[in-house]
Amino acid sequence: MGVDINACSLSQLRKIAEEAPGSSVGVRFNPGLGSGGTKSTNVGGPSSSFGIWYEWADEVKEICAGGDLTVSRIHTHIGSGSDPAVWQKVSGMSLDLVRQFPTVTTLNLGGGYKVGRMSGEQSTDLQAIGAPVMGDFEAFAEETGRKLKLEIEPGTFLVANAGSLVCTAQDLVSTGSGGYEFIKLDAGMTELLRPSLYGALHPIVVVPAEGEGGGETAEYVVVGHCCESGDLLTPVSGAASEIERRTLAKAEIGDLVVVEGCGAYVAGMSAKNYNSFPEVPEVLLDSAGELHVVRRRQTLEQIFENEMPLPAGI
Repeated sequence: MGVDINACSLSQLRKIAEEAPGSSVGVRFNPGLGSGGTKSTNVGGPSSSFGIWYEWADEVKEICAGGDLTVSRIHTHIGSGSDPAVWQKVSGMSLDLVRQFPTVTTLNLGGGYKVGRMSGEQSTDLQAIGAPVMGDFEAFAEETGRKLKLEIEPGTFLVANAGSLVCTAQDLVSTGSGGYEFIKLDAGMTELLRPSLYGALHPIVVVPAEGEGGGETAEYVVVGHCCESGDLLTPVSGAASEIERRTLAKAEIGDLVVVEGCGAYVAGMSAKNYNSFPEVPEVLLDSAGELHVVRRRQTLEQIFENEMPLPAGI
C-alpha cells in the first residue's frame, strides 16, 4: 500500500503480525524518560501511554519473530517543548534500543523542540543539540557498521510563530478596585485552546481601531467568548485556571487584539463549534504581501447539517 506502519503498543504489533505477516514495521518505544513544556505535553516516562515501554523489547522481538515482521524503524518522542538536554539523553537511550534490533535502518527521534513564543523565551538551538547527537550516530556506525538514517519531526518549531489570531475587543468589564479589568474577545477556546488546556502563554497586542493610540497602558485579563471562566487567554504559565494580568496598550471596544504564536496547535486542536460558534476563516499572507483566504468561515448551517430530525412520535 505504500504506507509505513508504526506500532505504538504490543497489541497493535500483534494485530499487524496477524493481518500483515512478513511486513516491514516501525516500532515506537517509550524510552522511560520524557520532557515537555508542561505536564500535559510530556509524552514519555511511566505516566505516558504513548509507545511500547522500553523494557518490553524482548516481547517485541518475540511478536515480530512469530509474524515474520522486520523492524526497520525505531521511533521515540518524549514531548512538546522538551528540555534539549533531556532530548539529547533520550537520543542515546534510543540508540541503545536500536542495538537490540539489527534490521533497523532508521531512527526517528520525534520533535518537540522548544519554541520561544514570549519575549525572553529561548528557542532550541538545533545546531547545538544536534552536534552531540551526530557524534553519537557516527560512533554507533563505527561500532556496529550500521549507518542509520535520522528522522525528526520539527513541525511546531517551523511554524509556531508563523501565525496570529486576529480578534476584536467586544467588551471591557471591571470587577472593581479589588478585582480585574477584562478585555472580552470575539474569539477564545473555540480558536485557541492552549492557554485553557495547559496554561500556555501567547504574546498579545492591542491594535487601536482608529489612529495610533496614545501610548497609555493598563493591566488586563484577556478572556474569550465562551460561557466558561476557564476561557482565559492570560493564565499563569502552566496553571490554566489561575488568572494573571498582562500589561497591554489601553484598549477600547472595537480595537483589534492580536494573539501571536498561533501557527501550531491552534486551529487543529481548538474546541470547535462549542457554544455554536462557527470556525473562523484562515488567511495566508504571501511573500509579496498579498492575502489569500485558504479556509472559508464556517456557516451556521454547516454546524448543524449532520443533525437528524427525531422519528415521529418521540
